Amino acid sequence: MGTKIKNTAFIALGSNKGDKLDYLRKAINKIKQECEVEICSSLYETKPLGNFNQENFLNAVIKISTGYSLIELFNFLKGIEKELGRSKTEKWGEREIDLDILFFNDVVYSDEIITVPHKGIAKRDFVLVPLCEIEPGLIHPELKQKICDIMVPDSEKCIIRKLPVSLGKAEP
Repeated sequence: MGTKIKNTAFIALGSNKGDKLDYLRKAINKIKQECEVEICSSLYETKPLGNFNQENFLNAVIKISTGYSLIELFNFLKGIEKELGRSKTEKWGEREIDLDILFFNDVVYSDEIITVPHKGIAKRDFVLVPLCEIEPGLIHPELKQKICDIMVPDSEKCIIRKLPVSLGKAEP
């Protein structure tokens, strides 16, 4: 019997509706049921992007190891969002939980549903900072640049503060 191929993925987690911390912890616990969560970044409070008339977000990034293919992982994460009660809103609207695949191995892929690497990475400090924290040597496969070297202009920064709460202990 052959061993299942393990893929490495980085997932961005965000929430700005309801019990934000609880949504993030529940999402990580659901991910742990099917994937190995290798490391979890610190938790960051961030200003909303695009639509500013809403609550601040809690954001984090996790590194996982999975036997899922890219599309299987995408569908798995969308299923978790639905299971946790994510409701459809306008683009950049409030959300109970948002799970985005940032990187999947060093794959560069795009179709009408998903783009990997996630197209907003280089413009979002709330993704770059936690990514750099957990994987400082990571190189963006399209930009050929270390994640830690990508700079977001001050005018576009969203991080308000790093919170003294750990998502690493996400067990109930």
